[in-house]
Amino acid sequence: MTTTTVHRTCTICEATCGISVEVDAGRRAALRVVGDRDDPFSAGHVCPKVHAMGALLDDPDRLRTPVRRTERGFEPIGWDEALEFAARGLARVRDAHGVDAIALYRGNPTVHDAQSILYWNALQRALPTRNQFSAGSLDTWPRFVQAGLMYGGFLNTPVPDVDRTDYFLMLGANPLASHGSLMTAPGMRRRLDALRARGGTLVVVDPRRSETAARADEHVAVRPGGDAALVLGMVHCLFEEGLVDLGRAAPWVRGVDDVRALVARHAPEAVSGACGVPAADIRRLARAFAAAPSAVAYGRMGTCVQSFGTLASWAIDLLNVLTGNLDRPGGAMFPEPAVSLAFAGPGKDGTPPYGRWQSRVGGRDEIQGELPMAAFAEEMEAPGDGQVRALVIIAGNPVVSAPNARRIDRALAGLEHMVAFDYYLNETTRHAHVVLPPTPPLANDTYDLALLHFAVRNVAKWSPAAIEPEDGTRPVWRSLLDLAKQLLGAGALTTEQADDLVLRQVAEQALPRSRFRDVLSVDEVLAGAGGEAGPRRAIDVLLRIGPYGDGFGREPGGLSVERLEESVHGVDLGALAPRLPGAIQTPSGAIELAPERIVRDLPRLDRFLADAARDDRVLLIGRRDVRSMNSWLHNLPSLAKGSERCTLLVHPDDAARHGLAQGGLARVEGRVGAVVARVEVDDAMRPGVASLPHGWGHDLPGVELAVARRRPGVNANAVVDDALVDVPSGTSVLNGIPVALSPVPGL
Repeated sequence: MTTTTVHRTCTICEATCGISVEVDAGRRAALRVVGDRDDPFSAGHVCPKVHAMGALLDDPDRLRTPVRRTERGFEPIGWDEALEFAARGLARVRDAHGVDAIALYRGNPTVHDAQSILYWNALQRALPTRNQFSAGSLDTWPRFVQAGLMYGGFLNTPVPDVDRTDYFLMLGANPLASHGSLMTAPGMRRRLDALRARGGTLVVVDPRRSETAARADEHVAVRPGGDAALVLGMVHCLFEEGLVDLGRAAPWVRGVDDVRALVARHAPEAVSGACGVPAADIRRLARAFAAAPSAVAYGRMGTCVQSFGTLASWAIDLLNVLTGNLDRPGGAMFPEPAVSLAFAGPGKDGTPPYGRWQSRVGGRDEIQGELPMAAFAEEMEAPGDGQVRALVIIAGNPVVSAPNARRIDRALAGLEHMVAFDYYLNETTRHAHVVLPPTPPLANDTYDLALLHFAVRNVAKWSPAAIEPEDGTRPVWRSLLDLAKQLLGAGALTTEQADDLVLRQVAEQALPRSRFRDVLSVDEVLAGAGGEAGPRRAIDVLLRIGPYGDGFGREPGGLSVERLEESVHGVDLGALAPRLPGAIQTPSGAIELAPERIVRDLPRLDRFLADAARDDRVLLIGRRDVRSMNSWLHNLPSLAKGSERCTLLVHPDDAARHGLAQGGLARVEGRVGAVVARVEVDDAMRPGVASLPHGWGHDLPGVELAVARRRPGVNANAVVDDALVDVPSGTSVLNGIPVALSPVPGL
């Protein structure tokens, strides 16, 4: 049989591994998906999740056509009818109650999909509601808020220069399972092994001895929620022992004396009880970090989705800045991606927007145009002007991914109209009135618009579609654009005319920050953007006016989609390089070490320091698995096989204290609900901490996921309290939830 091989990127997680897809002659089926050994970034590395790229094509439960909810269940309908029905229902709610009666929600997978990034904006323009939500407030917001306040933009986020560092302090991250997050770095096992082989040191701070911690030089079993206290204790030591040295960042740093005064009360002896780490160890870690030839501190989910996510992120960057490890090789560095979305980050005055409006019910601050998920259910529940009565959701499943999941489930059931863009009828989309399925990733051209902002090396790679779309399917960009057209009353526009408007918007936003802004006009950019309607030409525009672009012929040899198509394995643009002061976008032009929004949260931390050491409740945390990606890969047989993964991990001491047995069942009860989970006794857990992964609970009525329903697991977010948030960012607290454990006899 004649076959063809297509080289592209895996779009399942943040690692952006290069893959080689062997397809049949007609490009109708993917026969084999393996790592691309010639990819300059991933060098052949892939994880088990790569099988999802091909397995998704064959999943019988994946929707191929739109479906509409009826009294008899979901029934297939045609695309024109589905889009008209979707638009009519949304328009009815908008006209009766105002546009704020419609909510928009973007799930995590949209970050991996250029179509969704570029064309969701068209729908936002058609529905300019203040009730916009995303998975960001369940994930990244503390880091983005902190980076925005310190450096001037959400995407001005320094990443670990892992390939050159001598000392890597990793907090609340497990990249051997997650493959990096806000640290796009394929092959982390190889990179961490190389660090240790060259004589470097890896220290992992985590309540669990995770897969990454097990390979580290040192594991520090911090108490959940104690990361900010721990790192501020280290910062205190830097000042106390004269170890502060700003290095090359010194000319652009403001607020050192303010920080000195703020951390004066956070001596290791004062924070030790709350973070669960001996004061002597805190001092030793601070000295080792400051003494290393190069060092970098990095935190991720465990530091973001806890009570002090923004303070923890701030403390981590203070450690990097105050030891001279910001913007230096081996430290924390600012990538320079070939396509920058920084135009979507700061406001016009250079500061990220916060609190321009508040949620109707809880008065929660808007962050970068979105409200936190802590406001999601209450905005649907509470009657009155502005009550959310309709929802458009893309690639999201908050019924299993957001706190107080049962409350969200009930709220969704009461909506007047719900439109979902999704592959499946899952726990959330079963409430939709119409579901519009996208084409699967291997059928789409794409480019990693977002994730390469966090890459540990500057690279660029075009990902061509490996297979032809199935008959009757439609790419999500077309569906988003057509729905926006109908809502705007612009149905007479052709797809090409509507896409021209999207392209103009992209050019108008990006060109003012381009190095070609003085020699190119928006009209010249649009005139040079040839090709068919769709995301390819928008990506081409962004590449060509980007930092490595050809400027539409003004820089021969520069990047364009055509150039990347010729370099099928990708283009290596080099190691991260110093970017100060260019990476700073604050109004002052300085790195702000003591932003007021962050500093005013310190009294809340002080109350935690006073009370935490006396709190003996069990604290629940999540965990990652290399075969999972949140909730949406559990229906693929190749990833669902093997041992049960949705188990409750507890330390032997806690098992004995609460009467739990290996393989038995335990009731896990929090303020908002309880679940029953299989027990796994494991001394990798810190005593007083239990772990249950999120993204499970696939046994609800109406869920059409045959494989996942056979091993549904339990929904950890039925226990997680939606009243708990990180105050500066509004992010939901997912780790460190107080729970009661008890055995379930007779099962």
